[in-house]
Amino acid sequence: MKQPIRVLSTKKLLVNQKQFLLNANISLVEADFISINQKKVNIETINENLIFTSQNAVLSLIENLEDTDTIELLKKKNVFCVGMKTKGLLEENGFNVIAYTGYAADLAEIITLIYGKEKFTFFSGNLRRDTLPDALKEAKIVFNEIEVYQTILNPQKVNGTFDGILFYSTSGIQSYLKDNKINKETCFCIGTTTADALENITNNVIIANQPTVENVIIQCINFYK
Repeated sequence: MKQPIRVLSTKKLLVNQKQFLLNANISLVEADFISINQKKVNIETINENLIFTSQNAVLSLIENLEDTDTIELLKKKNVFCVGMKTKGLLEENGFNVIAYTGYAADLAEIITLIYGKEKFTFFSGNLRRDTLPDALKEAKIVFNEIEVYQTILNPQKVNGTFDGILFYSTSGIQSYLKDNKINKETCFCIGTTTADALENITNNVIIANQPTVENVIIQCINFYK
């Protein structure tokens, strides 16, 4: 009897997400290779436009802002964000999203080309990439940055062999590689930024069509059909 495909998810999946893999006869092992520590947020300067590049930044801001009246003020601002799910979370909480893209580089291009005279407040995490702030600085766009959460690496040794590994962030890759190696496994990445972190490690990379967990899973299922 043919052995089922065995994959590792570098974050714990929701029940319905796991079910997709199980229905495709794919054996799943999962572990959280990073954790998120939210920070108490005290905002002194808020510009007219807000930037979020992750759901974690949105959740941390909403759940940890010390001055709750400020949330209502923020909801009146124009919001720019990265990710469809980030956009959905913002809109569910009453924020006014006027532009969103799948990647920070694309959002930076929109801001610099169309909104170059505006001022921005960027809500970020400690391990955020430099792509967006560097582009804003180069275009001489006025912005301030507020760190609202910390990404903590949670490296752990994984036993056994896998046909595939699901990666959702560069931080997840960094954490995984601290105690493990990538050999012949196919790596399924949530986007090009994550895939770039594997550039000198493996060529066995499949990139999701859309930067969502669900699409990573779909790519994995389709690959092993």
